Amino acid sequence: MRPRLLLLSFFLLPALAAAQQAGQKPAAPPAKTQFVFHSNTRLVVEAVTVNDKDGKPISGLTAKDFQITEDNVPQSISVCEYQQLNDASPPPPPPASIAAPTTTYTIAPETPGNTRYTDRRLVVLYFDMTAMPTPDQLRALDAAQSFIAKQLRPADLVAVMTYEGAGVKVKQDFTSNRDLIEEALSKIVVAIGAGFDEADADAAASDTGSAFGQDDSEFNVFNTNRQLAALQTAVNMLAPLSEKKSLVYFASGLNLNGVDNQAQLQATTNAAIRANVALYPLDARGLVASAPMGDATQGSSGGSAMYTGQAAKAYQDRLIRSQDTLYALGSDTGGKAIFDTNDLSRGIATARDAIGSYYILGYYTTNATLDGKYRRVKVSVVGHADAKLAYRTGYYTGKVFAKFTEADKERQLEDALMLGDPITDLTIDLEVNYFQLNSAEYFVPIAAKIPGRELALAKRGGAERSQIDFIGEIKDQYGTTITNLRDKVDMKLTGATAQQLARVPIEYNTGFTVLPGKYTIKLLARDAETGRIGTFIKDFTIPNLVKVTDRLPISSVVLASQQVALTAALYNAKKDTSKDAAQAANPLVENGRELMPSVTRVFRQNGQMLVYLQAYEHGAATMAPLDAFVTFYRADAKTGLTKAMETPLQNLNTGIAGRAGAIPIHFDLPLSGLAPGKYTVQVTVLEPGTQHANYWRGEIEIVP
Repeated sequence: MRPRLLLLSFFLLPALAAAQQAGQKPAAPPAKTQFVFHSNTRLVVEAVTVNDKDGKPISGLTAKDFQITEDNVPQSISVCEYQQLNDASPPPPPPASIAAPTTTYTIAPETPGNTRYTDRRLVVLYFDMTAMPTPDQLRALDAAQSFIAKQLRPADLVAVMTYEGAGVKVKQDFTSNRDLIEEALSKIVVAIGAGFDEADADAAASDTGSAFGQDDSEFNVFNTNRQLAALQTAVNMLAPLSEKKSLVYFASGLNLNGVDNQAQLQATTNAAIRANVALYPLDARGLVASAPMGDATQGSSGGSAMYTGQAAKAYQDRLIRSQDTLYALGSDTGGKAIFDTNDLSRGIATARDAIGSYYILGYYTTNATLDGKYRRVKVSVVGHADAKLAYRTGYYTGKVFAKFTEADKERQLEDALMLGDPITDLTIDLEVNYFQLNSAEYFVPIAAKIPGRELALAKRGGAERSQIDFIGEIKDQYGTTITNLRDKVDMKLTGATAQQLARVPIEYNTGFTVLPGKYTIKLLARDAETGRIGTFIKDFTIPNLVKVTDRLPISSVVLASQQVALTAALYNAKKDTSKDAAQAANPLVENGRELMPSVTRVFRQNGQMLVYLQAYEHGAATMAPLDAFVTFYRADAKTGLTKAMETPLQNLNTGIAGRAGAIPIHFDLPLSGLAPGKYTVQVTVLEPGTQHANYWRGEIEIVP
């Protein structure tokens, strides 16, 4: 099948931009005498635990006793050091020159001749204050203080980090000084990061009678990405240290938003593997044994869901989902997620005890290309057939952006598309819809949103410019590439729009023609000024509406806040005579104006919501009349899901078009009559003549 790229456009929209993430400059390669592992150096460090058949450490091995291969290519071992952890004797005092200050903001790197981390366990206590309510924050801090006071061993070095919404902070560098650690824990402000977690919107949710402000609401889509990106930042801070590290991640669960966060989850996991950091997520909620309808920390869900069992099931599913992500983080990085225990200090001890005596092996890889691809590592011991080895079995190489030629930049972007390790330097979200064109083909419009403040501006030709490169592909369920996208957008901005870019997101639209089936879309956006790349990966299904006979076939439903003239686009990729034909095939383009899907589905109370969908009467010579209406529901603590507003019945008598028998359905709904808050929107379409009907539901939020 030959794909058709129908329309590509680039718009600046009045909505909130996501938080800016700072780019990192590549570090210079270290000297061979300093075996520090960075993701962009040639030296690779492996922490290898070697035990005998009884589980006891085997000591006295040298570099000649080990064999290492990378992608089946033998490597020459340059560093072999045994880390013997002995808790029986007191630790040596640290040199005066590296004594930890009361307040620190960095993790001290290793330097030649520095023995600070030799024969020590490195344990990090990481508190995600945005993912814990106040009681859980207090419980986590109490557990940490109890561990430091009662269970700290002589070989332990502990660091303290927090994420409070404004960035990752190092409260205390690695130290064995109990007083310094306890002082750092006591200075963590409780509830400072609370309120960034997403509100529940299932059948067990309670109506608090309040709404998010626009800032938090618009960024709510990226909230989980922000928490995972912060964890990735913490892991990268630990990457310069060659030793094994255990990071105890205190959180009250972590919810993924469907498949929207898969790229960032995978990037965080891969960063931990590269940095030799094992994650130990610790559920700060402890043993959860509340009533089926929830405990006194939340209001009643109300409504019929209380009696049908839907609220109880939703409450239990919410708990399971929040732990699934923590489980994945632990198991995929060589650590372990710890749930359902009220003794959180034992969870910290579990992470600490996972580090026993081990060898640090370093080799300069024969493949020095920083291509971001996965390298498989195999370590074996000569003469010890019964030895049990535990080590990192592979890693992703680093990814850098240098001053390439145009050909080099093109190759770098194409390689980035093929990476198994998604790059998430830019925040990007995406919406996929579908409309039937004929009995076989469907048009799939795609809308991607990027926070404008994350893009860099450059002066060229006396004007402000920002350039973004897009590359993407759609694969079917068998991994075959169905269609692809490559576009370069060069925006020339006036002074006013250049200033506005720092405050609002931009939206990029394109479209493809595909057959029914299951697909995966992967879209990359690169800031051509800084080389920062954002990745979005999503699975979606195009149903075969021709086979739908038990109900009225309808397309996906597009919710938008505005229609924009095509002449208002900052960039339009179609500038030839085929542009008119492309616009005609795009159902979101009418009379030179394009409907802009609201990717985040956040609307202003003083604005409007535009609804567009298509119903299909296959094989009909004349149109059978249809009725359609839109209903807004809102959760109420006392009555459950209640109707907040319903539009009058819209009678459709004309409008059938195309070989698919498509009937366009439009709604232009003012939102001034609805109070701010979260709503469930239902679009219902009826065919009175056949008594067939269909409906679609989605979640929106209205802000002041």
